[in-house]
Amino acid sequence: MDYIPYNPMKPKHRVLLVLSLVLSGCFVITARAQENPSQDSTTTSKAQSNRIRIEVVGGDSDVPVENASVYLKYVEERKLRKDKKIQLNVKTNREGVAHIPDAPMGKVLVQVIAEGWKTYGKWIEITEPRQIIKIKLEKPPRWY
Repeated sequence: MDYIPYNPMKPKHRVLLVLSLVLSGCFVITARAQENPSQDSTTTSKAQSNRIRIEVVGGDSDVPVENASVYLKYVEERKLRKDKKIQLNVKTNREGVAHIPDAPMGKVLVQVIAEGWKTYGKWIEITEPRQIIKIKLEKPPRWY
């Protein structure tokens, strides 16, 4: 029997060598990513999380309006394609408060529809990531 030494130039051995180098490189990258999380990524994720609070009251005594539909409409601008129209829909709780997570910064249309109240709609400029919007609904006019 002849002894066949390891020859890295054979195709079979070359594939195994490249595969082992790639896998070891991946392990090193994931280990470094777990040890030192980038502070830039944590600050940008906190800055992007906007949470808008909408408080809906109605009447002369400012009664909280429960179960009102709150619509937030805005346009997401694109450079290459047609602008995308986005609509978010949430309901108010017993205190008349609706939370909208990940709301966009800029000009948005806020519409509130509640049974027994006049429909509300207004363009509002969102300038802060934790902005509070107060909306006062009116009683509808009496129909004869």
